[in-house]
Amino acid sequence: MYFPKYDGNIHPDEWINDIQKFRHIHNLNDFNILKTAILLIDPTIKLPAKISNIEELRNALKGNISFAVFRNTNKRKLQLLKYIPESRGGDTSKFISKFFKLCYNAEIDDVEEQKKYLCKSLPMMGCCDYSSDNCWDDSWKFNDSELEDHQGYLKSNDIINLSIEKRYDNNKWCIELIKQHNWTIDNLQS
Repeated sequence: MYFPKYDGNIHPDEWINDIQKFRHIHNLNDFNILKTAILLIDPTIKLPAKISNIEELRNALKGNISFAVFRNTNKRKLQLLKYIPESRGGDTSKFISKFFKLCYNAEIDDVEEQKKYLCKSLPMMGCCDYSSDNCWDDSWKFNDSELEDHQGYLKSNDIINLSIEKRYDNNKWCIELIKQHNWTIDNLQS
């Protein structure tokens, strides 16, 4: 098992967990694994002179400026992350995996904060500024603009509107048109 150096580009918890696996596989004692781990840390990352156990090492790595940079970099990546639907060539499984990995690396454990980032990454939703609470309370509407004239069925050349009703904390709301589509028999075949 190859053991990588710690250079600040991995979460300290993940690196320490890898150290623990390495220790278990090679049956090393705590002192030897601690010495080995310290030797594998990039010399540009300054550590306290006396570290006596793995937990102290973990805390020292988390207290280093390199970890703050790592965490903030992952937070920015999370802010820029955009979901691409599978219909446009995206991969939902990879997106979810990447989303949770970035949350982990940025140390965003709060579910409400994760919801906010997830909302902003979704198509159509990220273009509107509203809180994560509002994001989950939105009412999506899919209706034909002239449906009442056709007794509940669509006819060729009807216009279908996809809109979202957004309610805000101050009880104000608005309906935002997302897409308007002209319905024809040809659309059924595509």
